[in-house]
Amino acid sequence: MDLKLLLISTLLGVICYSSAQQEGNECIKANAKSCGECIQVGAKCGWCMDPEFLKQGEATSTHCDELESLRKRGCSSTKVENPRGSQRLLKNKAVTNRNKGEGKLRPEDITQIQPQKLTLSLRSGEPQSFNLKFKRAEDYPIDLYYLMDLSYSMKDDLENVKNLGTHLMLEMSKITSDFRIGFGSFVEKTVMPYISTTPAKLLNPCTGDQNCTSPFSYKNVLKLTSNGQEFNTLVGQQQISGNLDSPEGGFDAIMQVAVCGEHIGWRNVTRLLVFSTDAGFHFAGDGKLGGIVLPNDGKCHLENNMYTMSHYYDYPSIAHLVQKLSDNNIQTIFAITEEFQPVYIELKNLIPKSAVGTLSANSSNVINLIIDAYNSLSSEVILENSKLPEGVTIMYQSRCKNGVTGEGEMGRKCSNISIGDEVSFTISITSKQCPKIGKPETIKIKPLGFNEEVEISLNFICECDCHKDSIENSKICHNGNGTYECGACRCNKGRIGRQCECSTNEVTSEDLDKSCRKDNGTDICSNNGDCVCGTCECKKRVNPEERYSGMFCECDNFNCDRANNKLCGGHGHCECRVCICDANWTGSANWTGSACDCSLDTTTCLASNKQICNGRGTCECGACKCTDPKFQGPSCEICPTCPGVCAEHKECVQCRAFGTGEKKDTCERDCSYFNLIKVKDRDKLPQPGQAFPLMHCKERDANDCWFYYTYAVNNKTEKEVHVVETLECPDIIPTEASGSSHYGTWRRHQT
Repeated sequence: MDLKLLLISTLLGVICYSSAQQEGNECIKANAKSCGECIQVGAKCGWCMDPEFLKQGEATSTHCDELESLRKRGCSSTKVENPRGSQRLLKNKAVTNRNKGEGKLRPEDITQIQPQKLTLSLRSGEPQSFNLKFKRAEDYPIDLYYLMDLSYSMKDDLENVKNLGTHLMLEMSKITSDFRIGFGSFVEKTVMPYISTTPAKLLNPCTGDQNCTSPFSYKNVLKLTSNGQEFNTLVGQQQISGNLDSPEGGFDAIMQVAVCGEHIGWRNVTRLLVFSTDAGFHFAGDGKLGGIVLPNDGKCHLENNMYTMSHYYDYPSIAHLVQKLSDNNIQTIFAITEEFQPVYIELKNLIPKSAVGTLSANSSNVINLIIDAYNSLSSEVILENSKLPEGVTIMYQSRCKNGVTGEGEMGRKCSNISIGDEVSFTISITSKQCPKIGKPETIKIKPLGFNEEVEISLNFICECDCHKDSIENSKICHNGNGTYECGACRCNKGRIGRQCECSTNEVTSEDLDKSCRKDNGTDICSNNGDCVCGTCECKKRVNPEERYSGMFCECDNFNCDRANNKLCGGHGHCECRVCICDANWTGSANWTGSACDCSLDTTTCLASNKQICNGRGTCECGACKCTDPKFQGPSCEICPTCPGVCAEHKECVQCRAFGTGEKKDTCERDCSYFNLIKVKDRDKLPQPGQAFPLMHCKERDANDCWFYYTYAVNNKTEKEVHVVETLECPDIIPTEASGSSHYGTWRRHQT
């Protein structure tokens, strides 16, 4: 009897000791079954590899504990697996130290950020920190592009800007010996304020006897150049235009300046965009006023230095502009008249590395404005990072001039930096978990508005070193029922116990809570109930309509997928986190899908001939899925590659593209059913293999000239025609130009 009491007392003592440990010990709470699982719990956890470490009755997970606890329990430090993170510099070129008079360097030879490339090995919960150094280089090259509103109200401003080139060159020479300047202008989309205006008004939109140029969206007048006199000459030739509404189309122009790097001539140096206007701006959605609904695609559309797609794409959104300006390292200076200062100050707050200056009524102060704004922008460095992998966090700490430090969001930046000043940042990167894919990841950190960056490769420590020596199906693990690694058995599926000696269907020596953990997990009764005598009793919720259920309280009736903000789309009920879709009066289901959001009703797929999808497809979720790849459309009724397509559309393509053919007089009425896109040559025509079928066509006109085009219906069921913009006229040569602008008057070769 005394022996039984002694055994019971000992067992209760072990249980109480273990429970006390688990309350504050994440390593034990994790219930790790292997060394790899253990080290992913946190940086404090280690794994004892000593096979004699466990006492009788202790579970395999007891190998995992805090380092100090393992030592106190008798595990030698040589037997503790505790891999640590590390870092390795791959490129660490020193920041450039040079003075203005020491000779000119190429932009690519100037370094303002250090290091440039490194590799971090991350252990879960253990931050890896490194120092990043930034120094504003002396005599760093600058590209400045002046983008000006040429609507009529800016007439006086244009006169002052005409001499900006040489004057600004002189002032900027005090900052850098390598300065280039360019010029562009904008007014408005021609379809916007002139929808009901006469052609004469379009040619000269100004009032009275004023002589103005026709309105345009954006014109790249001068590519970036170091010739200030050329700037003065070309700007001096510009004329103002007119616009019938106050907001201007400047966002279209900013987008093209940002993405058309080759046309503008941007180098990998400091890039400044000066935006000068005395009016507000149109943004995404305003294009609908002129019938433009396609979102801005953020791509370059300059032909002969003119933006050619203003009538086709809407204005960009502010977020889209922010992305493109950041991607292309462009810092924006808004030179704005006093009336619109509040509007552009709000815009500046949304665009990192931008500034607002007050433009005088006639732009006479524009040079001082640019110099002041540049000094303000360049005196501040702000670090940004690319998208982080799941489970990875980053922290910044700045050490700026005069001992000023910052943490959190303020740790990303330093202000009041002068040329030649050096500041530093401590960057800490932490992984909370191993990635699902298990492959290295790469992130980048760069100062906003600069072209330099730090590339960081992240490797994740997800297994212990002793894992390399593991023995699969080891005899130690009860005749091959597990893998022996790191001093313990990792059991095969269906086996449990320290040596995998038990089947999951057998009684084990684990404590009673074991039977209340699903799949050997860490949560008792899925954290939704209490374990009573080895059986889960589920908790009750405040809402009586919501219930937990299941052997481990793992089920509920309120965490199913939703559609249209309704549980199971309002077409079913939730059982164990799975939607059971409602049946109709015949017993058949009307809906399917994880959220019962897929209709089984086929009436929406009926074609005019009363066939499902015209007999060419199947009805899935109330919509046709064409089985014959040649057919498209809501009822599989469209066939863009069937015989006769080319002949069917020949006349309309001819009149739309070249203004000729039988339908040239009725073209607008009869041939507006497709979108026309002109390309320069046949190589630029779309090719087979894209997301939707297309037909290549070759047709001949009345002058024996061939023209080439493709016809397709895109994924939005819009008809598209790509046509080569020039005719191919074999064995003929042009005489003096007259008649059609495409081929004029022609005669055949004499043989």
